[in-house]
Amino acid sequence: MSLEKEISKRKTFGIIAHPDAGKTTLTEKLLLFGGAIQEAGAVKSNKIKKGATSDFMEIERQRGISVATSVLAFEYKDHKINILDTPGHKDFAEDTYRTLTAVDSVIVVVDVAKGVEEQTEKLVQVCQMRNIPMLVFINKLDREGKDAFDLLDEVEQKLGLSVVPLSLPIGMGSDFQGIYNIWEKNIQLFLEEKKQKVGDSIKFDDINDPKIDEMIGEKAAAQLREELELIESVYPEFDREAYVKGNQQPVFFGSALNNFGVRELLDAFIEIAPMPQPKESDTRIVKPEENNFTGFVFKIHANMDPKHRDRLAFVKIVSGTFKRNENYLLVRDGKKMKFSSPNAFFADKKEIVDESFPGDIVGLHDTGNFRIGDTLTAGEKLNFRGIPSFSPEHFRFINNDDPLKAKQLSKGVDQLMDEGVAQLFVMEMNGRKIIGTVGALQFEVIQYRLEHEYGAKCSYEPINIHKACWIEADEKSEEFKEFARLKQRFLARDKYDQLVFLADSSFTIHMTQEKFPNVKLHFISEFRNQS
Repeated sequence: MSLEKEISKRKTFGIIAHPDAGKTTLTEKLLLFGGAIQEAGAVKSNKIKKGATSDFMEIERQRGISVATSVLAFEYKDHKINILDTPGHKDFAEDTYRTLTAVDSVIVVVDVAKGVEEQTEKLVQVCQMRNIPMLVFINKLDREGKDAFDLLDEVEQKLGLSVVPLSLPIGMGSDFQGIYNIWEKNIQLFLEEKKQKVGDSIKFDDINDPKIDEMIGEKAAAQLREELELIESVYPEFDREAYVKGNQQPVFFGSALNNFGVRELLDAFIEIAPMPQPKESDTRIVKPEENNFTGFVFKIHANMDPKHRDRLAFVKIVSGTFKRNENYLLVRDGKKMKFSSPNAFFADKKEIVDESFPGDIVGLHDTGNFRIGDTLTAGEKLNFRGIPSFSPEHFRFINNDDPLKAKQLSKGVDQLMDEGVAQLFVMEMNGRKIIGTVGALQFEVIQYRLEHEYGAKCSYEPINIHKACWIEADEKSEEFKEFARLKQRFLARDKYDQLVFLADSSFTIHMTQEKFPNVKLHFISEFRNQS
């Protein structure tokens, strides 16, 4: 099959939401429709013993939350769909921001009762900065929640979106009867007893068909007609081009847990969502249909299989065909590498693939060569941009609790930092190690994983740091030497050996910038690819 045909079949998207809005459940149901899994397991481990397919780490099963982005792929109606399910918990937001560099569109899940929540707002802003096309799925309609039109207003106002409803609920909560699909002009009725299986949809060419009154009752039918009229007069018509450019957002209603409205979402999605898009590099814009392979590492995951201490680097293919056993260039250090067992992800299984195409995510076994943000090419020297590392919010000294396991601890910390779970700073003065995270929950995850995956025990000690500032300065200048002398207790190196100033307050940062104007302090280290 030609490269262009392969590209046109592919859709790669992320699912973002506030924790507990039903994101992982939606992912499961999409897999169910794609025939990739036979039955759906609720994510909360206490509800159903079968854990959700996409939460594969032990700590996720215990907490019932997703802490790592998982990659899932399935075939549906001759399309290959790649889903990146992201953690909703704000402590893991950095993983999500990085994942958004690898998607071509996004589905935003909103809980019908809670409406738009803070975490959703932040993630949507990141999508808007990058003009990523967004679809909105309003979930949990079988529960009592806000009125459909109030929710649409809230999504528009709080998220700054321009929405177009493509489906409409019939009733809500205990009165919920089904969904009218505006996109395909049909009704899907909700059959209470068939929660895990899918109800039939009935097509109506005319909304005034008396059969509708028989099916859902006169009152509900009259309300439905009234609401549809309102939608026609208030909202613009759906414009695919505006959606692809990120200027218009279609909205679907449903209940993922009850398989409701999910197929409508999926059918419309494969019709309208963009195929793999060009991506900007530091030298030029790379188009998917180019013959030469390019791709970038957006995530590294250690120990996906506890029996084998393996690390997988997740690579998003931007252009050309990636082939097994071919030599590719790791641009950062000029190394040629080939991969004998690249993995593709099909639902919860990994398979070895011979070739992959733009839009696909491949997992490459990594012995420690890769970093997040690395670019792989067929030979061309270019780097894809835009995978930032933010200044952490929480800092603690890390201590080794078992002197016999110093080596395991050191290796474990290094590997977890390469994954981007947290950042490591080593004090210049005494070599003590400080871990910085975006959220406090990460410290627990690190401790748990060090013990269970590396056999190393650690404890933490508080340290008063407000922000990590990456330093840009002429290290030979007198001004820098004076700065380094005065601040030596607060200087550290990150794992790329960049100098970092660990400031104890915003006041200190302000005073330092006034006193040493040529020593520039940055709060984001765009992963500058140091050699």
